[in-house]
Amino acid sequence: MAALERAGHPVARIRVQDIWHIGQEFFRWEIATAVAGAIIGIDPFDQPDVEASKGKTRALTEEYEKSHRLPEETPLFRENGLTLYADPRNAAELGQHNTVSGYLQSHFGRVRAGAKAGDYVGLLAYIERNEAHTQALTAMRTRIRDHTRAATCLGFGPRFQHSTGQAYKGGANCGVFLQITCDDPADIDVPGHTYSFGVVKAAQARGDLAVLVERGRRALRVHLKDVDAGLAQLARAMNTALQ
Repeated sequence: MAALERAGHPVARIRVQDIWHIGQEFFRWEIATAVAGAIIGIDPFDQPDVEASKGKTRALTEEYEKSHRLPEETPLFRENGLTLYADPRNAAELGQHNTVSGYLQSHFGRVRAGAKAGDYVGLLAYIERNEAHTQALTAMRTRIRDHTRAATCLGFGPRFQHSTGQAYKGGANCGVFLQITCDDPADIDVPGHTYSFGVVKAAQARGDLAVLVERGRRALRVHLKDVDAGLAQLARAMNTALQ
């Protein structure tokens, strides 16, 4: 906090004098959330765009119950264990490249510069949330921030959908998203269903991306065949793209 203050950033300190005042803080920040929601144009008392994603997830898992497979997807590009996916509109905007780094350079090149644009980059990681993965993705996020000079954020799916996920889909169209999915090295069946938890997670990622696309967001998905090796390869491709 002191370092932020020395750098000239606005810092507010709230001193809670008694444990019973914590209730006041809950109320204060509930009001702040409502006000912030009104300012950035989202309804903090509803999550219609998150619900839309849930609807698509349910449709996919119901389809899996019948066919025992998720619908086939056509990849945009494959290289060294990384597979890229994009809808026709995003694919057309990205153009054609012969490397993953080329697609990443084109994707992050869509970040509009300047404070007025208000663009930010979101990494949406549907992989295990552990220290190693967090460090690897944080390094990528920092690299993107330094290159684009845009705000960046990292969230692990599907948990982020109930916080920033609504803003991504229902807020201003100023986000550039890279969704990261993977083949699960271990999986567990869901009792009473033909699908597994890995299938549910994959369906949630697809539903999330589908709603982002419907809302006109700039989005690209990269799928990792092997999580750890894939993250290392993605980091190398990203470093090349952001030189």
